[in-house]
Amino acid sequence: MASVVSAENQASAVAREKAAPSVVVATPNRREFLYYIWGASLALLLGEASAGLIWFALPRFKEGTFGGTFVMTGDKVPAAGSGPTRVPEGRFWMSNVQDEGFVVLYGVCTHLGCLPNWVDTNFRFECPCHGSKYEVNGKYIEGPAPRSLDRFETTLVFADGTQVVQNANGDPIPLEGRTVSEIRINTGKRIRRAGKV
Repeated sequence: MASVVSAENQASAVAREKAAPSVVVATPNRREFLYYIWGASLALLLGEASAGLIWFALPRFKEGTFGGTFVMTGDKVPAAGSGPTRVPEGRFWMSNVQDEGFVVLYGVCTHLGCLPNWVDTNFRFECPCHGSKYEVNGKYIEGPAPRSLDRFETTLVFADGTQVVQNANGDPIPLEGRTVSEIRINTGKRIRRAGKV
């Protein structure tokens, strides 16, 4: 009887071996392991570099800082025919030219990047570095500068609340006796003046 039971056990063990396929998991050798580690390290490095590049390249300018938008009340508009008003944190001058209108000038000389000063006695901008001179509207007068002062995109909201004027091309905005309630200056959009005009 014992031999019958052992024969049945042997037969069932053979049947189990045939029924269940054997799975053999090969462990990676040292070279394959180093390739996996090298590939994972390279993927991690590329991911970090991409995230850093995106973080660096995307602008993060806040309102009221250079590169962002400056919002001011209308009482900041200089009187027509007077000297311009300087806004140092925005690096610009606001000017209200008698027969032209309101314009915002980038406060950097177009020659080598010096900061021109407003000279009341001569009623013009004069660059202290190399002597370039500009009119109150930023137009080139003389000196080594290649062109007139650059301008910023400006939006004016008038007191009646219905008119909003934006000078995307940099031309002065005529006020025509209207009262300005709000000024928006986008220092992220500099308008280069072509030639000496």
